[in-house]
Amino acid sequence: MSVENLKEAVKEKYGQAALRVLQGQPKGSCCGSKKASGIVQTDPITRTLYSTTETSELPGTAVLASLGCGNPTALAELKPGETVLDLGSGGGIDVLLSAKRVGPAGKAYGLDMTDEMLALARENQRKVGLDNMEFLKGEIEHIPLPDRSVDVIISNCVINLSADKDRVLREAFRVLRPGGRFAVSDVVVRGEVPADIRRSRELWAGCVAGALEEQEYRAKLAAAGFETIVIEPTRIYRVEDARELLAGAGIDVDSVAPLVDGKFMSAFIRASKPQREQ
Repeated sequence: MSVENLKEAVKEKYGQAALRVLQGQPKGSCCGSKKASGIVQTDPITRTLYSTTETSELPGTAVLASLGCGNPTALAELKPGETVLDLGSGGGIDVLLSAKRVGPAGKAYGLDMTDEMLALARENQRKVGLDNMEFLKGEIEHIPLPDRSVDVIISNCVINLSADKDRVLREAFRVLRPGGRFAVSDVVVRGEVPADIRRSRELWAGCVAGALEEQEYRAKLAAAGFETIVIEPTRIYRVEDARELLAGAGIDVDSVAPLVDGKFMSAFIRASKPQREQ
């Protein structure tokens, strides 16, 4: 599948998800089945990522539009006054949480390429009334911010969607200030994955087919210039999880699910930009 076809598949999937949320309908999920009745999450990747304390003061549409695999705002240990950039900000939940954590002296940016998600995110910003946040239209491979302009990069199950992850990581490194932090949630692979999954358009546009192998992720971060790289598994997916993830993707679930048992995991990925660039 070409890069442009993949990009269009991702835009279509997430644009439709945003429209369903705006219309008060179940949005589906990034990787499997999900029902949205109030704020109910049953997807094996996206459920139970945020505490009720975190979500209680957020618009319901921000919570319902969450399609991530972790909680990078908690991972990043944000401090008042910092500038944060969320790559692939979707409906804005992580930008909203980040803006609260960095406070009025800080700034939270969200970057997304999907018009529908940007409209939803900006409406959620209007509802909470925070002015220390801004949503930008653009691609994570071409971040529309200057060099050394942010303290922290976060992302929630989005880097795996890119067909050019090396470019994404180089761009993240570029916009970080010296000593800046990279703190993302992503789906990561351990070992080989069946070719049918890697070729699946539906799973590329979800959270699975484009996921990097663990050691490859480390190598790409190091090649981009990052140091102190840590990949911390937060959930290992088993056969029954795989059945949900593969549903609807045109793959023989019974034959493939045992081959991916324990291969996919949600993980926190941490790294830092050196205080002095090489």
